[in-house]
Amino acid sequence: MSFFMNAIRCAGIAFSLALLPLGQGMAGEKIADPSRIVSIGGAVTEIVYALGKGDLLIARDSTSLFPPEAMKLPDVGYMRQLSPEGVLSVNPSAILMIEGSGPKPAIDVMRKSSIPVVTVPEGYDAEAITAKILAVGAALGADSEAEALAKKISADIDEAVKAADAVPADKRKRVLFVLTLQGGKIMAAGDHTAANGILKLAGAVNVAGDFHGYKPINDEAVISAAPDVILMMSRAGPGASDEEVLSHPAIKLTPAGKSGSLLRLDGASTLGFGPRTADAIRTVSKALYGG
Repeated sequence: MSFFMNAIRCAGIAFSLALLPLGQGMAGEKIADPSRIVSIGGAVTEIVYALGKGDLLIARDSTSLFPPEAMKLPDVGYMRQLSPEGVLSVNPSAILMIEGSGPKPAIDVMRKSSIPVVTVPEGYDAEAITAKILAVGAALGADSEAEALAKKISADIDEAVKAADAVPADKRKRVLFVLTLQGGKIMAAGDHTAANGILKLAGAVNVAGDFHGYKPINDEAVISAAPDVILMMSRAGPGASDEEVLSHPAIKLTPAGKSGSLLRLDGASTLGFGPRTADAIRTVSKALYGG
């Protein structure tokens, strides 16, 4: 079975869990009135536009920065710090949000309103992107468009991954993804994170991949991990300038610190796991290996 068809099967399973307008209808049923949608999650918003349904959106969250048209919409806040009053104040006909949005009390309030809330499954691999596209398409009644888009993006990702896989195993870069560095404390990306997912697809080794999620990592662990490269987002918060990162007591003792190998990439496009992921794979791979 082809990758795309296998991904379709996986996505079908996700539909039964993700596409239930709460308190209304059956799982997998499309949004009854999609005329005024609030989109929560950068990938969700990108997919809506990629499906040609951007005119249905009336507001978005602060992680929805692409395409440029999205920036013209009202911002209802950060996806993990939502205010139900802020989201509901724009009078949506439905709320389309990525799994993991919060906080939970805010989501609970929205679920108790008369507004349908549709959750799109999150994930950090190629199959997850297909699932997201098909989920959004089903919610908007754009199944055929979603299938065509998923097939196109899946093929593009396959091509990007194939190119990245050409790097020999013994030449693969060992990378430490630093989410934040504040007060000398490093918050690193482990397994089951977007950072881990993009590193794997781009042919790199996540040196912190033996723990789950984003967690603090002590100096001894950083030194023993011996990363060749430190990877951070362009905006990593206070205390995370290049000089501060590379002069960190632990980082400066690693191969990355000694060679000054610090890469910064745009977070929204690199970690979004949406329509632009094939480009993100190529960007990360080129940054690590050249070419």
